Amino acid sequence: MIDLKRILAMGGTLVAAAFLVGQAVAADMSVDGPNITGRWFRYPSFHDKPDPSLVPPKPTELMLKPAYKADYEKMRAEQRASDARGEPLGNSGTECLPDGMPNMMSAIYPIEILQTPGQVTIIEEAMSQVRRIYLGEKQAEIGSIAPGYFGHSVGQWDNGTLDVDTIAIKTSVHGFRDTPHSDKMRLKERIFLKTKDILYDEITVEDPDVLEKPWTYTVALRRAPDYQMLEYVCENNRDYIDQNGVTRVRLQDK
Repeated sequence: MIDLKRILAMGGTLVAAAFLVGQAVAADMSVDGPNITGRWFRYPSFHDKPDPSLVPPKPTELMLKPAYKADYEKMRAEQRASDARGEPLGNSGTECLPDGMPNMMSAIYPIEILQTPGQVTIIEEAMSQVRRIYLGEKQAEIGSIAPGYFGHSVGQWDNGTLDVDTIAIKTSVHGFRDTPHSDKMRLKERIFLKTKDILYDEITVEDPDVLEKPWTYTVALRRAPDYQMLEYVCENNRDYIDQNGVTRVRLQDK
């Protein structure tokens, strides 16, 4: 005969055990750090009335080594002149290449941040670029990882700040303001909430081959909870034909 009371008692034990296992799994699957999951736009954008207290500080002085300084300054002058004519010089965007790191963190296109156990994933709307920050892992040695557009990022939370270390970025991927870099470049980031809806990414660039000393700049991002990420394929959106039949690159205000 089936002992119903015994089965019910065992069932209660199994339910309790399952509950405890579930609690352990839930604890193991917890996400560290403050809530930065969501969609973010660069701040201030063209549509923002910036709050002076939230505008990020100015970058520290960029000090390139002599072997790079003259060429860089010449290139920047050519960029300013071509922008004034409405005919920007070719860059990764006009060539339909990813922004890569660190420029994807300051792009004019929105980004989405997803926090999951052991990883923070950052997706840029333009060309669906994806960057992964692996939490709690040891960084590899420079030169041991094949270079890529986004490099290899590891991070950890420290009192509400996500400290990130990134190496292995292709030398063809220009840095902030199109600065050059070597294969020894290292990016150190401090990502933290300035307010509930303003996120700061303080980026320090270290490169013993190109820079006289590290330089730091800060990107501010504004939370956009109602925005839905769209598909943006560069090949379908970048060009237009002007009134003279000439194909040109579409500017931000066109």
